[in-house]
Amino acid sequence: MKQIVILSGKGGTGKTSVAAAFAHLAFIDPSQNRLVLADADVDAANLELVLKPDPQESEEFIGGKLAVIDQETCSACGECASVCRFDAIRAHTPATASGGGGESFQVDPFACEGCAACAYQCPTESIHMEEQVAGKFYRSESRFGPLYHAHLLPGQENSGKLVTLVKQRARLQAMDEERELVLVDGPPGIGCPVISAVSGADLAVIVTEPTVAGAHDLERILGTVEHFHIPALACINKADLYPQGVHEIEAVCAGHGIQVLGNIPFDPAVTQAMVQGEPVTLFQPEAPSSRSLKVIWEQIVAALQEVACPKAL
Repeated sequence: MKQIVILSGKGGTGKTSVAAAFAHLAFIDPSQNRLVLADADVDAANLELVLKPDPQESEEFIGGKLAVIDQETCSACGECASVCRFDAIRAHTPATASGGGGESFQVDPFACEGCAACAYQCPTESIHMEEQVAGKFYRSESRFGPLYHAHLLPGQENSGKLVTLVKQRARLQAMDEERELVLVDGPPGIGCPVISAVSGADLAVIVTEPTVAGAHDLERILGTVEHFHIPALACINKADLYPQGVHEIEAVCAGHGIQVLGNIPFDPAVTQAMVQGEPVTLFQPEAPSSRSLKVIWEQIVAALQEVACPKAL
């Protein structure tokens, strides 16, 4: 079993469209058609919009903890507010209170980081930590194979723990059923979720674009995969919009010893396929972008034969 993670140093490069096309191409490839899919971009899990999966099961994801004050036993001493480094505990005086009495302390759930410093400091033990439901995790069946994905609730922060859960479940099913490939649509950027997504991968495919921001963030994501010793390849999306930018991207990749697999032209068929909820390689197999993606995928399959055995998560 091999693990491929699709990454981008920034959002908006077309990573999910490329990942959906790869899922279709892997499915129709006789040597790679037993695959498991994972959408590790839990902030914006859009792969399901293209794969049209049928949810099989779901479970709540417990994120961090939230401080809760028992107003019955709280003495309103303010010790909790004094130790909170996030200003999440504030004094509150009800509008009905008169003469300056009735003051209490309340927790702002959006500011609380769950560090529990207030609970340790409280002299009356009036504060306890409650687990918070941060989102939902799903196992679905798509037309190209099993799909593991998740959604964060509004206001919840992205979590490497949730990304790891998505990846681990996908990997376990692949191992149990002796499937050949785990294809992961990773999150953008270089933060904790990206580190979780790239962990244990056999190959990282970086989707970039010929812009100043694309070149800058390509440097950052290449530094990340190099730090974890993950072999990487790159492809340039919307390459014909700014040829000079393509040369800059190629120079960055050459400086890191990274092969550019090919250029994907700007193609209205990609948008049309997205509107129809289809991978472009299925929607218009002979579109310019589809032909480029097929060539890139063939090189990825060849590169998989050269990488080492899968690493443990």
